[in-house]
Amino acid sequence: MQGISVLGFLVALAPITMTPGTSLTLVVARVAAGGRRQGWWVIVGTVTGIYVHATLAAVGLAALVLRSSQAFWMVKLVGAGYLVGLGLWLLWSANPRRHPTDSATLDDLSTRRPRRLPWRGHHPYLQGLLGNVLNPKAAAVYLTLAPQFLDPHRSVLIPMLILASAHAVLHTCWLAGWTVVSGTAARLLRTLRARRALDRLTGAILVGLGIRVAAG
Repeated sequence: MQGISVLGFLVALAPITMTPGTSLTLVVARVAAGGRRQGWWVIVGTVTGIYVHATLAAVGLAALVLRSSQAFWMVKLVGAGYLVGLGLWLLWSANPRRHPTDSATLDDLSTRRPRRLPWRGHHPYLQGLLGNVLNPKAAAVYLTLAPQFLDPHRSVLIPMLILASAHAVLHTCWLAGWTVVSGTAARLLRTLRARRALDRLTGAILVGLGIRVAAG
């Protein structure tokens, strides 16, 4: 595969990558909740999802899903349901009655009882992976955009994985920047009042994203 093809793919992909979506929302929320390490796990999960889509597209499985309206609709419902459920969980966790005081800090409360994070039971890697894999529009990138940079007369698996690697690097750089920024900003979000507001905002965004996926 020629370097110009990879560069062209990245240029076409950049606006899509930089559009706020599930991965960015998860990175910001997880870093604020548990530190930058949580954000890196989301990034690794997202990158894994990229390779899953690329591999499925290469072997034709994802194409079969998109050609079947019923199968495509089921994938959309599963992805939308995951996002909406995750958002509703955050909105529920932001209930004021779940917090003893708005003026206390997270560090103060950690000395009284274990922190009950809104992400309890869900590893950030799994959230990043599912947030990407269950998004039909992410699959569409490798079924509509990527083929334009492939040679149809040659095997597509290796070239597709090369494009996925370029995509992974671009996406990692973008989310890593937000991980650093969020880690710094998280120091200002130590009060429960600020955390509750962030949980509400993040939950609303995820619900909105889920509805958009289902309706798109």
